Amino acid sequence: MTTVLESATPIQRIQLNRVAPEIYEAMLAFSAVTEKGVEPTLAELIKIRASQLNHCAFCLDMHSHDARKQGETEQRIYLLSAWEEAASLFTEKEQAALALTEEMTDLTRGSHVSDDVYARAAEVFTDEELAHVIGLITVINSWNRFSVSTRVRPPRRK
Repeated sequence: MTTVLESATPIQRIQLNRVAPEIYEAMLAFSAVTEKGVEPTLAELIKIRASQLNHCAFCLDMHSHDARKQGETEQRIYLLSAWEEAASLFTEKEQAALALTEEMTDLTRGSHVSDDVYARAAEVFTDEELAHVIGLITVINSWNRFSVSTRVRPPRRK
């Protein structure tokens, strides 16, 4: 991993919701549409896993918090980065969605989603569900990129 030296005084970054509210509103609408077709705890697992891969602290904090509110266990949240090793804790649908999330998020592995990963997801999701999962993965990756590039920081929680 390449390290970039930062200046002692970080530059001020834009606040996307204030500077370009139309982009922010469109992202909120896109998020809402994709989530309608995905079970809420699965949606949070997808968001957390993509955010881990993208090193997005703000989204990791928010979606871990949201997952707990949905009833997700601390154990599964903690083990999400090693879900393949802890596969017995995750359902077939969750494993298929997480594999798809990884291949759609980390494009350095190749320039496409493998046939095996896509077929695995297509086996456990209906076409409509799969479309929503793909949309959800796409939208969280976009949110991650907005947050990382503008350095949105997580709030301090008590």
